Amino acid sequence: MVDKNTVVVATGNAHKVVEIEAILSRVLPDVRFVALGELGDFPDPVEDGEDFAANALIKARAAQEQTGCYLAVADDSGLCVDALDGAPGIYSARWAGEHGNDEANNEKLLAELTDVADADRGAHFHSSVVFVRGDEVLVGNGDCPGTIGRVPRGNNGFGYDPLFWPDETPSRTMAELALDEKNRISHRFHALEDLASQLA
Repeated sequence: MVDKNTVVVATGNAHKVVEIEAILSRVLPDVRFVALGELGDFPDPVEDGEDFAANALIKARAAQEQTGCYLAVADDSGLCVDALDGAPGIYSARWAGEHGNDEANNEKLLAELTDVADADRGAHFHSSVVFVRGDEVLVGNGDCPGTIGRVPRGNNGFGYDPLFWPDETPSRTMAELALDEKNRISHRFHALEDLASQLA
């Protein structure tokens, strides 16, 4: 039987579920949000989409089919660097070859930008959040603009956060922000706000 009162969130990250629920529950007050991992041990789908939204849709559809839930939400995000023509983009998590190796990815980023002047080190984090309701698909998009530093700073966050200086906090990297500060300016926050406006 299809469950129409549960939104399966295609992630194993408990914090991400809380962040998504905090925003979307305002416009979806009568549903509960559950992480995919709480409903079973499912294989990860192959993310072979051409952009963030396509990969998020792959994850949302897979979660929908695996669990039988009518509602599903998934996000895909990454770092886009101006001087690298938008790279690493959708390959952000595995840019250096091994999925989730933050240190290797950051080392590669610094190496690629060695000769790039400070004024040309603009970048942004992008997030696409896809919500599926049966066959209906809604997409929210959000960005967090900033620049890439030359030395990692901060111990919070993950991924490229120690090298990313958000425009909204010019004196601190993303990895130097408290979690609630990061959430207020993050690309995922903006994408969820965009999505919520479509669901309202």
